[in-house]
Amino acid sequence: MLDLVERLAEDEVAPLLRPGDTNQPHLLPDGSVQVLPEIGGAVRQIAELGLFSAVFDEELGGLQLPHMTYVTAMGMLMTGSISVASYMLLTVGNARLISDFGTPAQVDAFARPQIAGEAMGTMCLSEPHAGSSLGDIRTRALADGQDELGQRYRLHGAKMWISAGDHDVTGNIVHLVLAKTPDENGVIGVGSDRISLFIVPKILPDGTLNDVVVTGLNHKMGYRGLPNCALNFGEGKHAPEGKAGAVGWLIGTLGKGLPQMFQMMNEARIGVGLGGASLAARGYQMSLDYARDRRQGRLPGVRDGEPVAIIEHADVRRMLLMQKAISQGAMGLVLYSARLLDDEKTAPTKEERHEAADLLALLTPVTKSWPSEWAQEALHQAIQIHGGSGYTIDFDVELLYRDNRLNPIHEGTTGIQGIDLVGRKLRKENGRTFHQLHAKVEASLARAAQDEVLRDGAASIAAGWRGVHEAAQMLLAEPDDRKALGFGTAFLYGFGHAVTGWLWLEQAMHARQLARSQMAGDERWAAAFLQGRLRAFDYFAQYEAPRIRGWLEPIFAGSDLLLTIHSDEF
Repeated sequence: MLDLVERLAEDEVAPLLRPGDTNQPHLLPDGSVQVLPEIGGAVRQIAELGLFSAVFDEELGGLQLPHMTYVTAMGMLMTGSISVASYMLLTVGNARLISDFGTPAQVDAFARPQIAGEAMGTMCLSEPHAGSSLGDIRTRALADGQDELGQRYRLHGAKMWISAGDHDVTGNIVHLVLAKTPDENGVIGVGSDRISLFIVPKILPDGTLNDVVVTGLNHKMGYRGLPNCALNFGEGKHAPEGKAGAVGWLIGTLGKGLPQMFQMMNEARIGVGLGGASLAARGYQMSLDYARDRRQGRLPGVRDGEPVAIIEHADVRRMLLMQKAISQGAMGLVLYSARLLDDEKTAPTKEERHEAADLLALLTPVTKSWPSEWAQEALHQAIQIHGGSGYTIDFDVELLYRDNRLNPIHEGTTGIQGIDLVGRKLRKENGRTFHQLHAKVEASLARAAQDEVLRDGAASIAAGWRGVHEAAQMLLAEPDDRKALGFGTAFLYGFGHAVTGWLWLEQAMHARQLARSQMAGDERWAAAFLQGRLRAFDYFAQYEAPRIRGWLEPIFAGSDLLLTIHSDEF
């Protein structure tokens, strides 16, 4: 599967990176959205390869591929073009949610076509007035009887920032829409108690258009090959049966929309982190090629002779090492989360499955935000290595930089991930899962301390973790929720670096093990490859891990600056 995906990514997807950015989706006079035809062709090839169905059970037409393999395959496609790959990312999450919470009839009507790649899916959460504050949404759903697909409703409202909200890649698009049902007095109200989740297809089962209208396209800085739409539900333009309102079917029970949607959202957050890791990986490869080819300057003390390749200059090596440490560290973080997704379903014991689920929940804010934030820094260095050329459309690093800039925002901004980490994951369970993770880290550090090659690097990672543990204890003891949450992003930065440092240490130990097997006669691993991993770990330990304590200093100091500054003082 990975060999097939690699060829598809290189031959069909990667060549669409620049054309997809230049030829943005556009709104046709009939209100439909047209994307670059070659993008539609590539997405359909991905479906024909079986990747839409890869992680689903056999009875749903799936391949039951492990998440580790699926995420690796998705990463290859994202490295080719994140816009192209994102059609699949949203569709798979949509179909899985319907498969988990929908009725058998809903699964047959709406999930199976997506699993087969014959329809695409979206999630419709945000509204023009309410981005991440979902308790404030105003889209309403009014009961409209019962049919073979379940409880039917008519939806009225507007949704904003809907990726793949309309396009011509497939004939049908299945929207998962958060909406509120009114109380007995007809009041919608504020809060999440009455938020439910509805399946609202573009094309109804009888073949007629549903009352879903594209009111505009958002013209983006990046991800331009993927349309981003404003949608109106129940506008009356395509009112089925002459009734007002877009037809939708309730998934599960009333009032459970947010918990259900969080399954898809958390899955998408891992996908966002994968996107950051993939873009950083492509930027690193491009920088490495350029640095080996570009000849400029001479080494200190040398006046004559030909200019050297810029990879010979120490500061260029610093930038390349940073990119290597970030891109490969980010990919390690995402793949570890994918492994936890597998263990959550297939680990041998109930206790191991629960532990995997808890660890995944704790790490999801990090898996989403760390690759997103640090890919931007890695791509900054990619542009820097290219010099003035990196600022032009002659090289794709500027495009990758623009593409990634969305990743720290969508599926919850970095600040929201920090609030989630501290408020929901750390404090609400009194640090239980954090301490489980810390025990795993301590075991890794103890093993590494026995290896004289890794000992110094392990000591740097250990120092970072001591700071994170101390900060976590202070946040757990903080009586003021507002103050604790104010430290969310600072803790997220420090914790993210500490987790990635731990995973780099695991990579380094594995590289050392493979190097020993090579010395014993196993020649499958190139020495330079393994040594390169060890060098990247050394970079992370020497240059990145020392930053951890700096991010945590406001927590140690008990700073109240963010709470006491008055709005006028800005």
